[in-house]
Amino acid sequence: MLDVKKIQNVDLDYLTHIISTDEYDEEIFRTADEIRRKYVGDEVYLRAIIEFSNYCSQHCLYCGLRAENKNLTRYRMSVEEIVARAKLIAQMGIKTVVLQSGEDPYYTTEMMCDIIKQIKELDVAITLSIGERTFEEYRIWKELGADRYLMRHETASPELYAKLHPGDTFENRKAHLYEIKRLGYETGAGFMVGLPGQTPYDLALDLAFLKEIDADMIGIGPYIPNPDTPLKDANGGDLKTTLRMVALARIVVPTANIPATTALGSINPYGRQYGLKYGANVIMPNLTPNPYRPNYSLYPGKICLFEKDTACVECTKAMIKSVGLTVGEGFGSRKRIDEIFV
Repeated sequence: MLDVKKIQNVDLDYLTHIISTDEYDEEIFRTADEIRRKYVGDEVYLRAIIEFSNYCSQHCLYCGLRAENKNLTRYRMSVEEIVARAKLIAQMGIKTVVLQSGEDPYYTTEMMCDIIKQIKELDVAITLSIGERTFEEYRIWKELGADRYLMRHETASPELYAKLHPGDTFENRKAHLYEIKRLGYETGAGFMVGLPGQTPYDLALDLAFLKEIDADMIGIGPYIPNPDTPLKDANGGDLKTTLRMVALARIVVPTANIPATTALGSINPYGRQYGLKYGANVIMPNLTPNPYRPNYSLYPGKICLFEKDTACVECTKAMIKSVGLTVGEGFGSRKRIDEIFV
């Protein structure tokens, strides 16, 4: 029988055991769904992504945007294009705009200020997902109205992190996440499942870190090998283990906002639906305009690259309803315990 208390107390030995087997999956999935219903309800919130630049200064071994990839057609959207796309998102009734890019220093502090100020006039929440910037930039953008910052930690194993991120350390990534949290952003962390060399104990460490930082948002997806990276011949993450980690994350941090990620849908046509059934409560439709959208190629086989914007949003809403949940209409900020049990 599943010991929920040991999961919530992040008992590393116990977590390693249940991550290593599918013996407990039925109980894990059922418990995660019950906790999702109790703490965040049946509403699923849409967060529309604008992937505004695929330039990146980093060298992560798994990522198709890495600086060394010469087989990628690079692009940068102008401030005007980004704001115009945000206006379209607001007109669709979606209340969160996610600004995502590689780590691209072309977008200066001032440029990001301009973008944030214009988008905040649209009465939407802004999530930044642009990698590691300076602590001063985080402060400036928060004061201008940026609401959330998503920076997945990718793995909480210091050794594995160092191998996958040349010249960087997990301690440095943690320092950035803690500063973002201190500044009052809703803070997003998260990790990949199935990374080369990753162990069940490493995945248990990921859950422990989510608990430690009290993550407001948690992004979990399978590792998908990219042929234009040094890890092109590695095996990818599997659906079952990734869903297990989504469900365990819901049990560990009950009130967090957890997306059913695009990567889940990319390895299985029903991956996102399973994610919603097993603890997720957010969907992030890709509203990057074409011709840019196909070139934000983190991994091959990415879904939703050529659909029209309205069709993509309507498809997402239909997906939510197909698993018996409802489309959230508000900003979908993280709920506090005292808001739930009043």
